[in-house]
Amino acid sequence: MQLDRQTLAGNIKAEAVRLGFQLVGVTTPDPPPHVAFYKRWLEAGYQGEMAYLASERARQRRADPRLILPGCRSIIVLGIRYPSPDSLSQAVNHSDEPSLRGRVASYAWGDDYHDVLPARLEALADFITDQVGHPVAHCSYTDSGPLLERDLAQRAGLGWIGKNTCLIHPRQGSYFLLAEMLLDVELEPDPPFQADHCGSCTRCLEACPTGCLLPDRTLDARRCISYLTIELKSAIPLDLRSQIGEWVFGCDICQQVCPWNQRFAATSDDPAFEARPGLPSPDLVAELALTPETFNRKFKGSPVKRAKLRGYLRNVVVALGNKADPLGVPALAHALKSIPEPLVRGHAAWALGQIGGRAARFVLEQALQEESEDSVRAEIESAMRWLGGQEESA
Repeated sequence: MQLDRQTLAGNIKAEAVRLGFQLVGVTTPDPPPHVAFYKRWLEAGYQGEMAYLASERARQRRADPRLILPGCRSIIVLGIRYPSPDSLSQAVNHSDEPSLRGRVASYAWGDDYHDVLPARLEALADFITDQVGHPVAHCSYTDSGPLLERDLAQRAGLGWIGKNTCLIHPRQGSYFLLAEMLLDVELEPDPPFQADHCGSCTRCLEACPTGCLLPDRTLDARRCISYLTIELKSAIPLDLRSQIGEWVFGCDICQQVCPWNQRFAATSDDPAFEARPGLPSPDLVAELALTPETFNRKFKGSPVKRAKLRGYLRNVVVALGNKADPLGVPALAHALKSIPEPLVRGHAAWALGQIGGRAARFVLEQALQEESEDSVRAEIESAMRWLGGQEESA
């Protein structure tokens, strides 16, 4: 017996929940409502070095999901919860641990969702095939395809797009990873989420250290800490380094301050996203000893691998500089002298300038005599000028 589209949608939602998804909704493959807005965002250059967002093919496919899957009749949008960044605050005690620790965004504490979710999406596709009695054409993504996924999620009834640019569910907050499945099967669509529950609240805008959140509910990715520590492959702009704080991969600030998360965000109990030992707050000094082999071994199956070793160590030395603790000088001195990557050495010089003091100045003076890379020499000289200015004003 052929199921009607409403019954079929209900069965699919129940199976999605069984597979571990907390949010699931259905929408049509019609063009998303904010396509023109997205194009203006690209024209402003807010995507930074993420050129894959700006290609003509990507623009066309984001504007019309049917270009991705010809014959698409429905889109299932799913959300799976990851740990709240505050969920370990009571359980973790750093009193007997090194004080020079960084921070990793909580979605990256466990396994990489790009590895975890595809198998669950395929299991859902198999279930749909069984339900309809014949193979179904489908295409699944999780933050990896040319879709305006928050637009689709709002239209599927899963929440609204907040001032922090995240999708916010009114009873579960925003600590969710989104996934989508395009189908050639017609399902009963859910009504769009129409309400805006941000109201006059501006906590996220006020809390963002770099001011990347724009008044029109988008962000200037070029200033976002997540972009700077993950997507940006070159040097972090000088005026933004001190604002990155302790973050070495991603950032949770705009979600942590959101009242909807403070009131309603639940703890994830999915073993795939359980925090790996030490990952929420890595020992910055120990991380500087990572080699390509130990980095790949430590972060196998982790989102942190996306930063690659050079990017991760760049972030680590910036975090050490922002700690401004003289205990970090020996590790930074070693990095400035021994790490092969000029990008890391240059940022290590900056970090020594932020810490200051005679020991840091001595390391910089010695490095200037030995360093042959022009970009690193420029960073050393800049750090020494900064130190000189600080000493004059003291």
